[in-house]
Amino acid sequence: MAKQTPRIADIESLDQEGRGVAHVDGKVIFIEGALPFERVQFVSHHVKSTYEIATTTEVLKASSQRVTPGCQYFGTCGGCAMQHLEFSAQVAAKQRMLEADLWHIGRIRPEKILSPIQGTPWHYRHKARLRVRYVEKKGGVLVGFNEKASSYVTFMDSCEVLPKYISDLIVPLKTLIGQLSIKQSLPQIELAVGEDATVLLLRILEALDERDLPLLQAFEGQYGVQLWTQTKGPNTAQPLFDHGDRLHYSLPEYSLEYPFSPIEFTQVNPGINRVMIRRAMQLLQPQANERIADFFCGLGNFTLPIARSGAQVYGVEGSQALVKRAIENASLNGVHNVEFAESDLFDMTPELLQELGYFDKWLIDPPRDGAMELIKSLPDDGVGAPGRIVYVSCNPSTLARDVAILTHVKDYQLKAAGVMNMFPHTAHVESIALLERP
Repeated sequence: MAKQTPRIADIESLDQEGRGVAHVDGKVIFIEGALPFERVQFVSHHVKSTYEIATTTEVLKASSQRVTPGCQYFGTCGGCAMQHLEFSAQVAAKQRMLEADLWHIGRIRPEKILSPIQGTPWHYRHKARLRVRYVEKKGGVLVGFNEKASSYVTFMDSCEVLPKYISDLIVPLKTLIGQLSIKQSLPQIELAVGEDATVLLLRILEALDERDLPLLQAFEGQYGVQLWTQTKGPNTAQPLFDHGDRLHYSLPEYSLEYPFSPIEFTQVNPGINRVMIRRAMQLLQPQANERIADFFCGLGNFTLPIARSGAQVYGVEGSQALVKRAIENASLNGVHNVEFAESDLFDMTPELLQELGYFDKWLIDPPRDGAMELIKSLPDDGVGAPGRIVYVSCNPSTLARDVAILTHVKDYQLKAAGVMNMFPHTAHVESIALLERP
């Protein structure tokens, strides 16, 4: 692309990626690094007939909510998108994104906007996937997140959203990997932080040399972490050495403890997870005489707290490994009024749903693709449908799509919705919604 002359735009809003949105000469321009109500100078790097993607070259009139990013790598690293926006303003922007999707996609507005759930802005991230590259021209090993819109690994020595002691490990990790025989065959490190243990899972493409093991064991001893390896699929993940402590998180409010494997899905932000579960219970209001379904139940994150109410709970999950873990967690915690089943909820049909029997209430916590087939399987006439649904979402677009079906086809009312800032400084929007039948 030929060198462009910078242009000027007035920013109207933020998009789902945390970019400023403007209209210039009849086209939508998505401008990285720009905030609402700012005037910026920009240069486009991705030009289509109806829109352009651009980068801010100069802020001509700054927003009062613009702040200095807390990380020196912000702007290059693709891990965060909104550090230049004041923290409470980030949450407000996510609330607007949720409301905009509910209206523009679902043509629905909630009767009540729930107060946002916020947490600490820094050092919150207990699960992460770090990329690794050996690049001799850049001085050796790189460990970190990808650069923005790139497959290149960011040159970074710290990360402000990882726990502080993990951030401090980035430089020692680079040194360790640079000493290994497989330094060019180690593309990724999965981080999993529990309450008493921390696991660094090394994804390796060739076998370790026997000379590597003393280096790895010494690293474990010095920094108090567990090193695991994974050679192929998830079943090949295993610890390099014997350890006493295992990964787990707890929900003290419900007297629950959850052991988990580093490859199993858990929420990245344990503080927000606890408050999210409390809100879900407040909205669901489980009672001892009810039968409640927890769809996409994972390892029982919501299932077991619901069961503490005395309700009979039926958890459904598509992953066999997570169903096994959920059963183990129920047994460990002495929770017997639960049942778990493996089922692909993306292939749900009205007939299969009817076979599960009647439920008074549902809790749904699907992945980004949402729960459309499950929602569509509900009867249109409402006979046998649950009276209340609590929907936890990590994608406001699919939430809005599914809520549209529930309200416009299945005769539910959207009583309340709100956001939970599970991923501060990113544009990721976690939300929760309450739906009821009249």
